[in-house]
Amino acid sequence: MFRLSVCEGTVLRDLPFLERVRTISRAGFGVDLWGWEDDALDAIADDAEIEICAMPGWSGGSMMHPDGIEDFLAGVKENLTVAERIGCRNLSITTGRLDERGQMAHNIAAHPATKWISAYKTLCEVAELAEKNDVTYSLEQLNTKVDHAGYPLRFTEDVVRLIEQVGSPRIRLLCDIYHVQIEEGNVVQSVRDYHSFIGYVHVADVPGRHEPGTGEINYPRIVSTLREVGYQGVVGMEAFPQADAQQAMERFRALFS
Repeated sequence: MFRLSVCEGTVLRDLPFLERVRTISRAGFGVDLWGWEDDALDAIADDAEIEICAMPGWSGGSMMHPDGIEDFLAGVKENLTVAERIGCRNLSITTGRLDERGQMAHNIAAHPATKWISAYKTLCEVAELAEKNDVTYSLEQLNTKVDHAGYPLRFTEDVVRLIEQVGSPRIRLLCDIYHVQIEEGNVVQSVRDYHSFIGYVHVADVPGRHEPGTGEINYPRIVSTLREVGYQGVVGMEAFPQADAQQAMERFRALFS
C-alpha cells in the first residue's frame, strides 16, 4: 500500500500556511512542503499527527555550473537543519533555484562536459551529507514544454544516469508523472524501466496540472504499474484542484488507496 501525501503549495492556498498543513494532515494525508514559515516549525514539530513526507532539500546555487556549487551545498546544509527539526527524512532537489514562474534562476555551464561533471561532483557531496544525516534526496526531472523552459534534466533517463554514477542509495529519482507525460510520454514504460531508482512519486493530470482523474493520463493504469513493479513508497499529489480542494484530495485517495 502506498503512503499518500498532498502538497501544501498547491491546495487550500487561501488558508494560512500552518492551517493548510494541519488541514491536510487531519484529512489523513502526509504533507509535502514547497516551503515553510519559520515561526510555524515548532508547532509542526510538536504535533505528532503531522507527518512531513517531503520538503525542498536546497535553496539556491546551481549543481550544473562550477560557480554555483558552493551556494547549492550551503543551501543543502541549511535545509538539513529544518528537516531534522520537523522530522522529515525525504528531501527533493532540482538542479538549482527556480523563480516564481518556474523558470531557470540558476547558471548552467555552456559546455556539456562541465555541466555534467559539476552535477556529478555536487551529488556526490549531497550523498555524503545524506548518509551523515540519515536522509534521502530525490532528484527531479521537470518538463520544459509547459512549465520550466531551459531546465537541464528534461528526461527521466538524464536523472537516472546521474544517479547511477553517484552510486548512493541516498540519491533517488523523484518520478513526477505529470512532468514525464508532458516531456516524453510513455509513462508506463518509464516506470517499468526505472522503478528501481524511484524514491518518491508526484502526481497531477494533463492538461492543467489538476488532480489525477481530470485529464488524459490513465491513472488506474499508473497505479497498477506502480504496484506491478513493487513500489511501496510515498505518492504525493502535487496538483492544483480543478474545483474544490477537499474533493480533489478525496479523488486522489480513491484512485491510489
